[in-house]
Amino acid sequence: MTRPIALRNGRVVTPDAVIDRGRVVITADRITDVGDDRGPISGVRSIDVEGRLVLPGLIDLHGDDIEGHRYPRSGAPVDAQTALLSADRTNLYNGVTTKFHAVAFEESPEADRSYDDARAIAREIDTASYTLADNRFHARCELDPRSIEAVERVASTRSVDLLSVMHHAPGEGQFDRAQFETHYRENREWSTEAIGQISSTRSLRSQSERDELLGRVASLSRTLDVPVASHDDEGSAAVDRAANAGVTISEYPLTLEAARRAADCGLVTAMGAPNLVRGESLWDNLSAREAIDEGLVDILCADYHPPSLLAAALTDTGEPLSVRVNRVTKNPAEAVGLDDRGRLEPGTRADVIVVDPASPPTVSYAFVAGSPVFAAGTTPVSTRATDPLRLLGPGS
Repeated sequence: MTRPIALRNGRVVTPDAVIDRGRVVITADRITDVGDDRGPISGVRSIDVEGRLVLPGLIDLHGDDIEGHRYPRSGAPVDAQTALLSADRTNLYNGVTTKFHAVAFEESPEADRSYDDARAIAREIDTASYTLADNRFHARCELDPRSIEAVERVASTRSVDLLSVMHHAPGEGQFDRAQFETHYRENREWSTEAIGQISSTRSLRSQSERDELLGRVASLSRTLDVPVASHDDEGSAAVDRAANAGVTISEYPLTLEAARRAADCGLVTAMGAPNLVRGESLWDNLSAREAIDEGLVDILCADYHPPSLLAAALTDTGEPLSVRVNRVTKNPAEAVGLDDRGRLEPGTRADVIVVDPASPPTVSYAFVAGSPVFAAGTTPVSTRATDPLRLLGPGS
């Protein structure tokens, strides 16, 4: 049996505090000790982390970056295995040990999105044996019968771990009319005809029709026993409709009004890490920093940029480091019922990262379920006979 590993001489971030000279002991796939690093420890392999931060592995509930790995250039797809492998390693090297890949169910070939692509990614995540992190599937549903039907078909044969609902229409939610047209024309390279067609279809759908479709997704979430999130809530009315349907997570509320109402309704609020790191919303919506200052942000998500998740946890918001780290570890784990991870506590799953906090922060070592899968500047430990980690030696 492999000896326990002790990560020593680090700044260990627990849910409530930072142990300035601390240690974390990993035995098999579990954390078995967290505390001050005082005196020798017998029967372990000790790794000197030289004052770096020791954190739980990051948990990303909404990252659509796999779509960029699937289409590294518009119109030029790679196979789903290559896309998942690339996304898995990229996220892991940025400290993400549990990844919910947010995949849009949308028939938009001009945007490199299709139901076939979504199904292929879902199938690959469900069956892959080559990934290093814990990869999960987050199905993004437009309030459109075709989108929801496609998700229902996938959910009948594949694992779906999180659902979210959204309604992208001109003049509603994330974009005003001009922004909607600009986004779909310049960012997604849609034709004027395609933009006009989808604008008409989505704008003509009544509120009662949308509520019925939202209820259909909420019913699916109950069948699957997974949470459902609402996306881009604009105000109190939208939040109330979502909460009444059974939504438990408010993703990227667009206004302070919506974020406040989500808190009043007991919803967990998630915002984008790139928003916080950049200092503002890309589309002039609610600033993550403003929402944090108001005490309204529970979770940060990588959105489209995995490196931002770690950077956001280390961005100074005037709060204790443990509070900031909880937003990308403990809180997302709790929001989706993953009670075994997200905390450096004895008995929890040993998803642990060691971080050099210099700007920009980088991951030095990563462990997934106790397996040492990454050491910066070396071949991953699991593939080598000689351990590349710096060892102090047993009992030291």
